[in-house]
Amino acid sequence: MNNDTARNDRVILIAFGANLPTEEYGAPADTLKAALKRLAEDGDISVANVSPFYETAPVPVSDQPWYVNGVARLETVLGAHDLLARLHHVEAEFGRVRRERNEARVIDLDLIAYGDELVIEEGGIQVPHPRMHQRAFVLLPLRDIVPNWQHPQLCQSIDDLIRALPADQEIRKQS
Repeated sequence: MNNDTARNDRVILIAFGANLPTEEYGAPADTLKAALKRLAEDGDISVANVSPFYETAPVPVSDQPWYVNGVARLETVLGAHDLLARLHHVEAEFGRVRRERNEARVIDLDLIAYGDELVIEEGGIQVPHPRMHQRAFVLLPLRDIVPNWQHPQLCQSIDDLIRALPADQEIRKQS
């Protein structure tokens, strides 16, 4: 599918990020690459496209190390609940322990958008992700792979959402 013509109802998106190294994989970017590869190993998920990686300051602002973030477009036969469970399983395999919100982490995999189910709010899932429209670390990489994406609840284009971001979010594309 051509990224320029992709529509929300054909797009399954995850955001990924990390700001702590892992013993097995090393730097956050290497851990994230390994996690994306791991997602595809069972054969029921394929990673169709991955954005460039971005370095981002923590949100909310803190003294944590900067994050490495990106967005991937997936293709899968899994339903939204099973996909989210798989994301959590991979996080656990890579050493993620959930203690408190916005803490430093070795990996974070979030379901951002799921196929033709544009809005899901049931059984522990909220899609689109409830804070994605407030996060440069989601929106900028999302625009790189699906430039015509529109938020299904806010009915705003990706460019409009980016223009509305708070000015204090520091982000730079990795070279």
